[in-house]
Amino acid sequence: MTRTPPLAVSSWSLHRALGRSWPNRPDHDVTPAAEPTWGEGEITLLEFPAVVAALGIDRVEICSFHLESRDPAFLAALKAALAKNGVTLQTLLIEYGDLTDPATAERDLLWMERWIDAAAALGAEKARVIAGKAKPTPEAIERSARGLNRLGRHGAERGVQIVTENWFDLLASPEDVDALFARLDGSVALNGDFGNWDGPSKYDDLRAIFPRAVCCHAKGDFSSGALDTDDYGACLEAAAAAGFEGPYTLIYDGPDDDEIRHLAVERDFIRAYFAA
Repeated sequence: MTRTPPLAVSSWSLHRALGRSWPNRPDHDVTPAAEPTWGEGEITLLEFPAVVAALGIDRVEICSFHLESRDPAFLAALKAALAKNGVTLQTLLIEYGDLTDPATAERDLLWMERWIDAAAALGAEKARVIAGKAKPTPEAIERSARGLNRLGRHGAERGVQIVTENWFDLLASPEDVDALFARLDGSVALNGDFGNWDGPSKYDDLRAIFPRAVCCHAKGDFSSGALDTDDYGACLEAAAAAGFEGPYTLIYDGPDDDEIRHLAVERDFIRAYFAA
């Protein structure tokens, strides 16, 4: 392997450094007060692009709850901070909503559309939405597909590719992913996530879905304190065997507070893996 794939960093990987969150949700679609969810923080979101650029990485993903508002002035300031540091906003991660709940699906769809509009204002390449949280019954899969197709069209009209993720009960296996994508119209793609599935079939399951992936959450396992290199290498091998070429978004969620150091570990491991 000689090609080094593009890398990105998620704002989730620096949630301790950012500290505060603004949990705007479908049931609370207002500009919320800041919450010190992970402390007061050491950096602001406007400083986040510079921190990532200092790692030698020029792509980011941003969680919706890290944006203080969808106000045009704030979005313009964030877009300018990205441009100043030569950093591309790869994906706006829309962190709430459930397309499979018949009682609230329409409300959640409208809320997701407003966040897709914000992604477009920021110049984001993609927006990640949650496919649904229900068990993968035929009815839930069909309801999710209808919602995703609508969101896919909404994004396409604004130049934002919509992606969903192998996440929550609805997409707990390759068979569930296949069942959903069989009902999609092509306007929605997959963000494959290393950390959402586990068990003895994990790598085979990842290999099965990564032909659909256009981006990846490359979450390393630091539960023991150090990166589980066997697991991380097997995940990379599964994605590469499926033909995936990146970008890989570095996700650090381990117990140690030194987020930058552990992101550098993931960065260096991926670069060395593909240089071998």
